[in-house]
Amino acid sequence: MYQTAIHRKPQKSSANLFAALLLACIVCLYVFSNYAPGTIFHHPKLQLFKTMFLSIIIEAMPFILIGVFISAILQVFVSEREIRRIIPRNPILGILTASVLGIIFPICECGMVPAIRKLIRKGMPIHVATTFILVGPILNPIVFWSTLTAFRNRPEMVYTRMGLAFIVALLIGLIVYRFIKSNPLRWSEKDSVLGEDNHHHDHSPEGTNKLVSVMGHAIEEFFEMGKYLMFGAFLVGILQTFVSQDSLVAVGQGEGSANLLMMGLGFLLSLCSTSDAFVAQSFISTFSKGSLIAFMVFGPMLNLKGLLMMLAVFKTKFVVFLSLLIIIFVYAGSLILEYTVLK
Repeated sequence: MYQTAIHRKPQKSSANLFAALLLACIVCLYVFSNYAPGTIFHHPKLQLFKTMFLSIIIEAMPFILIGVFISAILQVFVSEREIRRIIPRNPILGILTASVLGIIFPICECGMVPAIRKLIRKGMPIHVATTFILVGPILNPIVFWSTLTAFRNRPEMVYTRMGLAFIVALLIGLIVYRFIKSNPLRWSEKDSVLGEDNHHHDHSPEGTNKLVSVMGHAIEEFFEMGKYLMFGAFLVGILQTFVSQDSLVAVGQGEGSANLLMMGLGFLLSLCSTSDAFVAQSFISTFSKGSLIAFMVFGPMLNLKGLLMMLAVFKTKFVVFLSLLIIIFVYAGSLILEYTVLK
């Protein structure tokens, strides 16, 4: 165990160093672009990149904070026995429970990963956790309301988005239940040395000490997840700045290819699920309804910044397996809807 922890330490230090250098570069760009007029830092492309990067960080940060605080509260106040009592053993009932949790806890995909890692460590079955990750960012009251507002004259877009998200999550949850038998979580350095969930916080006294434990867990989780959010925001900012969306739109005019294109845009743009419906609505005269549904379902389930955060928590093999399932089911489901309900 000790050797495993030593082996992983340089990788973690490298990630922290890269995050620090990236943050320093962004701060320098921000300072020079505001206080050094007439220099290269005032180039329109760099200004656009700065705007994109900061907007993604600002949009995602509240949901990251919600996620890490939920994670910390689960760690300190919820026992493994309580988690196992809440989640039914039947896979169908477990998946339905995960869907209800998404309604009760409307967490954006940015905050879902830290919260779900803690739930898995507390005993939540992998298939239930997977369903919660997929359906939680979409099947919740906030996203329902924002989608209804964006498509107020097309209510079928709202219900087909929610329905496809639920069906995709249900099918993937059942596949994970059937084929994934081992724990897909990565082992962190602390887990390798101390043993998973073997922390003194579970036995801390009532009152102030528990609140201190919550704050400690939240801060630790925030910095761990925050650097992957920065990586994702950096890449998304680069793509949105230097890749022409008009050229991408020209590619997606064919039948079926529009769905793939909009799924790709959902992945690259990495929009929050509470605001992506307004972007989709702006494409209503350009793309088919089925491709817009694919955009609004695929993006929250799998996007660039979320993928980096998942790779930090789950083993690569599991993330690849999950990603392929999402691509296949969302694409097939959006095509079926396009030729049936959304004709």
